[in-house]
Amino acid sequence: MTTTQSTRTAPGRGWQGAVLKAMRAPDFELTVTKLTELTAHYVRLSFSGGGLLADRDHVHPTMWIRMWFPTGKGSVQQRGYTVLNADLAADTFDIEFAIHDGPAANWAKAAQPGDTITATVMGSKFALPEPRPAGYVMVGDTASLPAITTLLAAIGESPAKVWLEWQHEDDKQLAVEAGENVDITWVARGPGAASGSALLDSVESAAFDAADHFGWVACDMKTTRAAVKLLRAKFNLEKKSIKSQAYWVA
Repeated sequence: MTTTQSTRTAPGRGWQGAVLKAMRAPDFELTVTKLTELTAHYVRLSFSGGGLLADRDHVHPTMWIRMWFPTGKGSVQQRGYTVLNADLAADTFDIEFAIHDGPAANWAKAAQPGDTITATVMGSKFALPEPRPAGYVMVGDTASLPAITTLLAAIGESPAKVWLEWQHEDDKQLAVEAGENVDITWVARGPGAASGSALLDSVESAAFDAADHFGWVACDMKTTRAAVKLLRAKFNLEKKSIKSQAYWVA
């Protein structure tokens, strides 16, 4: 007999839940339909959206939803995840999880078809810049790889330079679909306080005048801030031409 996971009866969402409730952010019950192990440290879950996509005419690049994961302590925590492979008519999509020790990854590792989880839609906004830039500069890691995947699909054949930070050797096996004008560089994440330094060094060493480009950055909080400074100082990108968001905290 399969045990169905669900966060619907979890008693507490904390202050974040209270704020979202006050803002009348809509909730949806997602149902797992399939689990695909991409690597030993990365899994994809396919979901039926419970109406999440029903009233939408499109899914914007990098669109994310808030999912509520059980902590094992009688409460739930929200984490943001990118919507992939959305089928609006069928109300289905995928979510990919980088596996580590945490409520979201632990839930994903144990998920089975039929399991359910609550998701809240609020806060995800992004549109490709207009007029179209000469190219793109993107800095991310395996946590933001799904968002970068959607962004690369949206820009089509536009030129782009992409840096991706990896933690596990098999991270580099993850497929990245991109046009012929996209250059992707994988960089190993180091240990300790200087963990993001190799990524930043690689970005800085390839600096060029990108004043007519658009920058997109999503790493851990410390690395994200440092990468944005690099894009402004070394690539001549203006603040308004950079979209950045810390996807996690080291």
